[in-house]
Amino acid sequence: MDRSSKLIAFLFGVALLGAGPAAAESSPELAPLEQQLAALANNLPTELGIAALDLSSNSSLCIKCEAAFPMASTVKVAVAAAYLSQVDYGRRSLDDMIAGQRASTLLEAMLIHSDNGATDRLIRNLGGPSTVDGWLRFHGLTGIRMDRTIAQLLSARRDLWDVRDSSTPVAMTELLKKIDTGNVLKPSSQAYLLNVMGRCMTGKNRIRGMLPLGVRVENKTGTLSGLTSDVGFIRLPDGRKIAVALFARGGTDRPHAIAAAARAIYYGFAAIPPRRNYASLTVQQNSSYR
Repeated sequence: MDRSSKLIAFLFGVALLGAGPAAAESSPELAPLEQQLAALANNLPTELGIAALDLSSNSSLCIKCEAAFPMASTVKVAVAAAYLSQVDYGRRSLDDMIAGQRASTLLEAMLIHSDNGATDRLIRNLGGPSTVDGWLRFHGLTGIRMDRTIAQLLSARRDLWDVRDSSTPVAMTELLKKIDTGNVLKPSSQAYLLNVMGRCMTGKNRIRGMLPLGVRVENKTGTLSGLTSDVGFIRLPDGRKIAVALFARGGTDRPHAIAAAARAIYYGFAAIPPRRNYASLTVQQNSSYR
């Protein structure tokens, strides 16, 4: 093993050691909101998994957040981040031509319109699903995995409890946290990704559905037969950013369930006075998955 390979192996091990907490639980100050959401989930005709994280204080909320749900198209956030990390280190660019289209065009089609063909072209260009999954592993993320292309996923027999291509809600918020506050992307790529997610056109009746007009949301939806999901960032009036992952499996009226949960999260977190958890801030490092 050469020196470069040894360094990557070492950094991979460090990333795993720095993974999230062993067990997720809601922060004490969010107990009233947790009770409200638990009551909502118990009275809905669908299985609801919820994770929410205040990125300025690390206050978090968990309702069935360690159960694995199919990612569906929410995996496209990971695909985009994996591609942009390659851009950051000069291996690819947004102007690269992939199957006759610019990479930026494919990324925007994937995140704004949830274009499956654009997604699979990006996945193939990266080296396949295993490359994206390796990127997740390198950054110490557990409870989230990518196994198949979108075409393979859609052609397979549907099983909403298949652990392949799944994520727990808390693992998804950890991915969002790393994108926003960690050393996963350089500032220019991070800003580009959030800008594109802010223009998401799908599932407007989900996270965005019941929020006040003008609330900034950067999100990505996911849909399968029997599954509805939405993940991303909700901005509070005081500038705080809440990472949210909402998955609804089975039953009926799943978009409404997600919209109601997102509304409760927005008002519940906004009611808590802002505080900054300086110990939680991530120091930027020079290492990156290449």
